[in-house]
Amino acid sequence: MLDKVKALQKEVEAFSVSNSNELENFRLEFLSKNGKIQSLFKMMGKVANEDKATFGKSMNDLKNLAQDKFDSLQNEFKSSTTSSKTALDDITLTAPLSPIGSLHPLTQTLEEMKSIFYRLGFTIAHGPEIEDDFHNFTALNFPPNHPARDEQDTFFVRKSDNPDVDDLVLRTHTSPVQIRLMENQKPPIRAIMPGRVYRNEAVSPKSYFLFHQVEALYVDENVSVADLKDTLITFVKLMYGNDVKFRLRPGFFPFTEPSLEMDIWWGSKEEGKWLEILGSGMVDPNVFKAAGVDPEKYTGFAWGMGVERIAILKHGIDDIRSFYDNDIRFLEQFN
Repeated sequence: MLDKVKALQKEVEAFSVSNSNELENFRLEFLSKNGKIQSLFKMMGKVANEDKATFGKSMNDLKNLAQDKFDSLQNEFKSSTTSSKTALDDITLTAPLSPIGSLHPLTQTLEEMKSIFYRLGFTIAHGPEIEDDFHNFTALNFPPNHPARDEQDTFFVRKSDNPDVDDLVLRTHTSPVQIRLMENQKPPIRAIMPGRVYRNEAVSPKSYFLFHQVEALYVDENVSVADLKDTLITFVKLMYGNDVKFRLRPGFFPFTEPSLEMDIWWGSKEEGKWLEILGSGMVDPNVFKAAGVDPEKYTGFAWGMGVERIAILKHGIDDIRSFYDNDIRFLEQFN
């Protein structure tokens, strides 16, 4: 029987353990209730009385040998695991912050513009992005042969040769919302019309086929050019600061008469230049008639400006495509 103890002792000493899984296998094989050492203990009854003391001492030494080996290796593995941990393994530490998104720079600019016009007493009106020919062109005093009606300038959803079927286009401006507003609401009207617009333009640093506009309409009795100028000057100072350098100059648009364009100075005093930011004017009487408003009783002004252009001038951006590239390096600058 002592030969079996010595054989098992050699197994314990020779058992190779290199990781925690193998250590668990060692425990199950030698130290568990059904392990080899416990099974050998159960054979005590078959040992002669005069050999029981020797057998018992040999078995206790064997069990201690196995237990010491297990404890030593377990401590060794624990020490190794602890020393390999880093600060990131410390569960008491605050987890690293995940990147937090922010509003897109165009959204930020639009929200700032809306906030300014709220303060000036304007409400917000919206309309469809797919428009019929009447609201997008005819009611706004565009002549039948105007270049904007051509497929080279406009995205057509439906173009029909049947005069009784209206063409459908992706709106080229948010001015159709002005017509819909006047058709459904009696003056006084004071509203802005923000939204996406589409034009068939080549993509370049200065132009894109999709952009955003904010147009405005103010209709009431005795509205004058002076009211228009005062509103525009107030806006540009609130948007760019009181020291902004601006100018108003004559312009032409089919839907306003007279028409004005507004420029601001962009760049240094020596090397800067004038850049247009909006077109405006007094609403043409023909537009009032098309929308069912009496031009003999009411006057009004309107303007339109591109959100991208306002953002470009505000932040010194030189390529309109940057707004649509989704380059995180660009967008992170506006967090």
